Amino acid sequence: QVQLVESGGGLVQAGGSLRLSCVASGRTFSSYAMAWFRQAPGKEREFVGTISRSGLLKYYVDSVKGRFTISRDNAKNTVYLQMTSLKAEDTAVYYCAALEVYGSSRSEDVRYWGKGTQVTVSS
Repeated sequence: QVQLVESGGGLVQAGGSLRLSCVASGRTFSSYAMAWFRQAPGKEREFVGTISRSGLLKYYVDSVKGRFTISRDNAKNTVYLQMTSLKAEDTAVYYCAALEVYGSSRSEDVRYWGKGTQVTVSS
């Protein structure tokens, strides 16, 4: 069992930055690919980006490419989402997710979910 706890959300003005963190319990963190998803009010949960077990491979949804960066520190059981040039449309609850296989952007392939952290971008 892996528990994921996100932090770092908040209210920020458009153009600003935030860094989200997700700390995982247990000693198997490095055996999972990690991802971030988000869900805006009235919308379905959507994939944001993912990172491989080693941290060497990453990919993102087109809408955040060049603005968001995922990284991980396996020694700290932590994955990060650095968000810059934030836009109002980035407003959502952001969820950390653990996947057994790198490369999937589907919610159905997520093994463990965090409870989410709210990000609100004011325009």
